[in-house]
Amino acid sequence: MTKANSATINTPAWLDRAEYPFTSRFFNTPSGRMHYLDEGRGETLIFVHGNPSWSFEYRELISHFRKTHRCVAPDHIGFGLSDKPYDKSYLPQFHVENLNLLLSSLDIDQATLIMHDWGGPIGMSWALDNPERVSRLVVCNSWFWSVRDHRPMRLFSKLAGGPLGRFLCRYFNFFPRVLMPASFGDKARLTPVARHHFLAPFPTPRSRKGTWVFPRAIVGQSDWLEAQWRRRAPLSDLPLLLLWGMKDAGLSEALLTKWEEAFPRHSTERCADVGHNVPEELGDRAIAPIERFLTANPIKGAGL
Repeated sequence: MTKANSATINTPAWLDRAEYPFTSRFFNTPSGRMHYLDEGRGETLIFVHGNPSWSFEYRELISHFRKTHRCVAPDHIGFGLSDKPYDKSYLPQFHVENLNLLLSSLDIDQATLIMHDWGGPIGMSWALDNPERVSRLVVCNSWFWSVRDHRPMRLFSKLAGGPLGRFLCRYFNFFPRVLMPASFGDKARLTPVARHHFLAPFPTPRSRKGTWVFPRAIVGQSDWLEAQWRRRAPLSDLPLLLLWGMKDAGLSEALLTKWEEAFPRHSTERCADVGHNVPEELGDRAIAPIERFLTANPIKGAGL
């Protein structure tokens, strides 16, 4: 395995660098090249995306915070600008392993994790393995426990992760083409340019495997998810900011409440006009609450 390196070669023709004005870096994992961003200097913010997204959804936050912070934002293998080998499991454990390989190659200490969707289980699993490297948590419509008893998510997993969902994702790019736009609180917030950047990373049926494995894993990986939840204690006293889209039909307020009960040092921003895709829907409106949260919860010893 080689170390991470910077590269701008092989930039896909569909990528608009005006929208995504960052230096692409790549890390060689046993499963392929993992694309990531490493922008700015200072306290580290790690951005972990979900399905069917990639680091593009955090572009407004990274553009702002790289002026004062170090922003690290990977694309999971199978997503964004990372390689998309077909013969991998794409289960959340697979993504945790790759995230750990990448972050272990970087000099990261006292990081703040910013997580959305499946970025929550993946990021929290990494954090639970490395609690000494994590200082704060920011969560956008996510979870990291078994939701087999949560009816909306169980039904979604059955439909989108079943044979029909697999067929539609594989042959019609159904997740970014249909399900993602449908989950916006205000459909107008998904601009044609942004929609193009969520569709383009999946040009072929074989490149879309990750988008249908994740829905199946919502219930299929319940035991693994519950195992993460049971070991939450080392992180439970960390400050937590919840940026929650209240128009999310799947991740209801009951999941938000579970975060609040488990993390006493939480602060919550309920976003009444936002659906599931909080980083994309809020855009630069997410900057102010995150800045307030970082300022109100300084890292001990920082700057000394």
